[in-house]
Parts: sequence; structure tokens; C-alpha cells
Amino acid sequence: MEFSKIFLGNTALLVTVAYLANLIYKYALSRTSSSVKYVSSVLLIIFCGWLSMFFGYNVSENVIFDLRIIPLIIATVSYAEPLTLVIIGASIGISRLLFGINEASIAGCLNLCILGVAAALLHVWMNRRSFGLITQGLITIIVINLLNCLDIAFLGVISAKTYFMEIMPIALPLSLVLSLIFSLILRDFQLEGNRMVQIKHSNVLLSAQAEELHKAKIVLEERARELALSSQYKTEFLANMSHELRTPLNSIINFAQLISEPDEGRTKEEIAEYGEIIYQSGQELLTIINDILDLTKVEAGQLEIVNEDMNISEIPQLVAMHFEHAAERGNISFEIQLDERLPQTMYTDPNRVQQILRNLLSNAFKFTHDGQVKLNIRLERLGSTDQKEDWIVFDVIDSGIGIPKEKQAHIFEAFKQADGSISRKYGGTGLGLSISRDLSRLLSGYIEMESEEGKGSRFSLHLPLIGSEAFYLHNS
Repeated sequence: MEFSKIFLGNTALLVTVAYLANLIYKYALSRTSSSVKYVSSVLLIIFCGWLSMFFGYNVSENVIFDLRIIPLIIATVSYAEPLTLVIIGASIGISRLLFGINEASIAGCLNLCILGVAAALLHVWMNRRSFGLITQGLITIIVINLLNCLDIAFLGVISAKTYFMEIMPIALPLSLVLSLIFSLILRDFQLEGNRMVQIKHSNVLLSAQAEELHKAKIVLEERARELALSSQYKTEFLANMSHELRTPLNSIINFAQLISEPDEGRTKEEIAEYGEIIYQSGQELLTIINDILDLTKVEAGQLEIVNEDMNISEIPQLVAMHFEHAAERGNISFEIQLDERLPQTMYTDPNRVQQILRNLLSNAFKFTHDGQVKLNIRLERLGSTDQKEDWIVFDVIDSGIGIPKEKQAHIFEAFKQADGSISRKYGGTGLGLSISRDLSRLLSGYIEMESEEGKGSRFSLHLPLIGSEAFYLHNS
């Protein structure tokens, strides 16, 4: 009867310690490192073994019966390293010597050391067999309890006959049952802990998902605003197109009608002037149609790039042919400067380069009332410190009206201009910069812009010189 009371008391103590350990882990150790958690759990197992002995049943002055093997059983199915089981068994055994060194304590210490080695070997064997956790627990409880009985019988200070006949029939069944009960209780603690960890993990995931959904909502709202703006810009663009297309068409129709009507008082000079207006209106109309077609081809990926050697020294003459008259008409100074370090030729698409420059210069003259427009062509080394490359830079500089900072982010986008109303003072489709940007990318380059309202603008076309026939002007 005393065995039952002591063993039940041992079990109650172990359950209490397990509960307290669970609280300590939840509120003190859960955020510590894995090594701290590991060492703390091992020390707790050893402490439980010592506690069982402290409240054990004294059969005689030196002989103590208790459930010190239960912590070792729990450790066998809890730890992955067999060496840890040997350390736990030896440590619990050594703690037996703290109650006095005598024949019984030495036998008890040796018993736990043997059980620690046996638990390690049992752990290795069960892992190789791939047993489930419940099966491992049952095997461990039976094997450790039976081996403990044999050790006590042959190593203890009680004779084997007395132990087998009087003590083991009571102690072994109690130890087996209480070991199983404590294991189930501890398993319930473990499952509760796992549930808490899973709930915490689920909360973290839900928080992350909520954050992602919030970000996605913001992105969708921003995208909706962009789509609404895009729709607005396209509506304005269509309205502008109707205006831009009707203007030259009306000029062509009206002046063609005047020429076709017989009028003896009309002079040859007037007819020639009408023809010039028809020609210019046709050119304007062709430019608008070409812009729309080019933009459509770029967006569809159907615009062809034909690379060949382009003579850089011919660019000033080609540009001057297009813009000298505009400069004279607007009383604007037009300068072209070439860096003497420039190569004679570069390998690119000459037509597309000229198209970009025409677009940039057209805008420069359009938005410059007085002052000057410059085209500087220079050589520049760009890139990181270790990988610098030669680039040809075409700077189009004007002293015109400039672009407000809040409008600069949109001027390269199709259908957008600094002023999108039909009554814009300067006219145009608003596609020139968008097309120029896309063409520069197809040529492996890019366009940079600097502008200040009221002080003019600078658009710089950067094109790589890789593959160019690089002999230089000052050496030719």
C-alpha cells in the first residue's frame, strides 16, 4: 500500500513539474534560442529524476523506491540524440549519490547509468524500425521498467528472491500503469503546446495574408485610378486627333476647292501659295498618321530596326535641312556642336535615330518663342567603375517654356501631354516623345530629361557605341 501512495505522489509531483515547465516555456523560454531550450529541457528531466528520489519510499535506511525512471522514459521518445539519453541516465544516477554514498546509492547510480545506455540503444533501434510515436512510447515503458526490475534484483541490496516475491509484484504493475498515465498526460501537454504553436503560426500567416491583401487592394485601387486616367487621356487624345486631323484636312479641301473654281482675277502667285498650303497641310497630316502608325507598331512589337553604319558627321547637315527654316521663321538661334572625340560612324538604325532627333527638335522649336535651340553630339563613358562603355549622347537643349515638375512623370506616356485640352496653344498629337522613348529602347538606348518651368528643357538621347566602326574624327 505504501508503494502505491509513494508512486502516486511521485506521479503527482512529475505532473506538477511538467505543468510548471509548460508555463515557464510558454512565458519565459519560447523566445530564447534553440540551444537554451534544449539545455533547459535536459536539466528539467534530471531535476524530475532527483525530485522522484527526494519524495521516494524508504524501504530501509538506505534503500529508496520511486519513479526516477519515468523522466528517462520520456526522454527516450523526446530527444533525437542518443548521447543525450546517456547523459540524462548518468546524471540522474549521480544525483542518487546526493542522498548519501552507500551500497544502495552506488547500486542505484549504476542502475540509472545502465538504463541510460539501454535507452540510447533502444532509441537507435526504434528509429531504424521507423516505429510511430505511440509504439515507441509503449515499447520504451515496457523495456525500461523490466530492465529496471532486473537491475534492482541483481545490483540492489535487496535479495533477488525477496524482490521478485514481495516487491516486484506490486512495484512493477504500478510503475507500468503510472508510467503510461504520466506519458499520456505529458503527451496531452505536448499536443496542447503544438496546438498553441500552430495557432500562433496560423495567426502570423493570417496577418501576413491580411497585409498582402491590403497591399493588393492598394495596388488594385491604384491600377483602377490609372485605368480611369488612361481612359480619360485616350478620350482627350481622340478629341485632339479629331481636331488635329480636321485642321489640315480642311485646309487641303478648302484650298483645293479654291484652285478648282474658275477665277480670272486669281494670280499665279496666289495659286502657288494655295498649293504650298495644301502641301504643308498634307505633310502635317502625314506626320500625324505616321506617329499613330509608329506607336501602333511599337506596341504590337512589329516595328523593324535595320542596323547599319551611320555617318555621324552627316547628322548636322541632315538636321539643318529640316529646321533651318523653322529657326529663321521663329527668329531662334540654332546651333549644332560635335565633340571632336566622336567616331566617324556608329552601328545603329540611321532612320530611327533621325526620327528621334526630329521629334525632339520639333518639340524644342515648338515650345521656344525666342532664344536658342542647340544640338550637341558628344562621346561619354558610362557605367560602373569596372565596366565603363562608350556611348554617343545627343543633347537637344532649348530655352523654351519648360515643363512643370508635376507633369514631367507623364510626358513620355502615350496620349498624355502637359496640357491635354483641345484648345491647347501648341497643338500636336502628344505621341512624339512616347515614340522617341520606345525607339530609343529598341536601339538599346534611353532618353533622359531635365527641365524647369520657364527656363527651358534638355532631352538627351543615349545610344551605345558597341559594334561601331570606331575611328575618330580628329584622327581622320
